Amino acid sequence: MNKSTNQLSVRSAEEKIIEAARILFTQKGFSAIKTRDIAKKAGINIALLNYYFRSKEKLFEIVSRKNFGEFIQIISKIVNEEKTDIWQKIELLVKNYIEMLSLNPDMPLFVLTQTKLDPHRMKMRQKIIESYFMKQVQLAIKSGEINPINPNQLIMNIMSLTIFPFAGRHIIQNNNGISPREFDKCMQERKKMIPIWIKAILKAKT
Repeated sequence: MNKSTNQLSVRSAEEKIIEAARILFTQKGFSAIKTRDIAKKAGINIALLNYYFRSKEKLFEIVSRKNFGEFIQIISKIVNEEKTDIWQKIELLVKNYIEMLSLNPDMPLFVLTQTKLDPHRMKMRQKIIESYFMKQVQLAIKSGEINPINPNQLIMNIMSLTIFPFAGRHIIQNNNGISPREFDKCMQERKKMIPIWIKAILKAKT
């Protein structure tokens, strides 16, 4: 076997492992999955998985970075689209946040940990602050369409209303006797509710 074939085999094995990890983490979450589950799903032995990735944590980091990177691209496209108005952008932001986190419910804790360790890698806030969306917000404030608001407050409201339930989902489920299916139903309902709440805040008479 020549060198190029060896490199192809290595990439193929790594890709199989990453894809298997992505599927299992998405279906069951980080805590419920063991490295042997990933190895079985990928059709390899656990020794080979450990050789390439060393730990479940390393695999989860790789999968989450990939998903988070793709998500940032989606968010960037939404906030810089010039054909949609403020309210459409808020609806799309909330919808995409919830859909992404429904597939990757452990991601909020991963992002919080990574941001603490390496704050320069997680730059979503900066992308939103410098976006066309924020220009629209400033114009709407000047025209009197919405109340004056600190951009940081708007971003925190959108992110906290969508992300916090996922970060605290185990507490919410355990304390309130909510099953995972019921929790998911609640989050799907929030796709419609959160934009209404945000609009009410921005238009409330003060």
